[in-house]
Amino acid sequence: MKKTIHPDYRAVVFRDPGAGVAFLTRSTVSSQKTIEWEDGNVYPVVDVDVSSASHPFYTGRGRVLDTAGRVERFNQRYGRR
Repeated sequence: MKKTIHPDYRAVVFRDPGAGVAFLTRSTVSSQKTIEWEDGNVYPVVDVDVSSASHPFYTGRGRVLDTAGRVERFNQRYGRR
């Protein structure tokens, strides 16, 4: 691997302020903000809008559509006459 063409791959904390969740992983993303992690080391922190802790698909808080009502409405409009 050439030393000068690849971005710096290091430990970074991703934080979801809305859900109050943070996790440490490795990434090439850069950030000016830092945070002291549980192990006592200081890492760059990146605030994200959506994570697995706040996304409706992963948390089960998504909308449930009333499919029975929609089918009945369709049949009322376009059903056999």
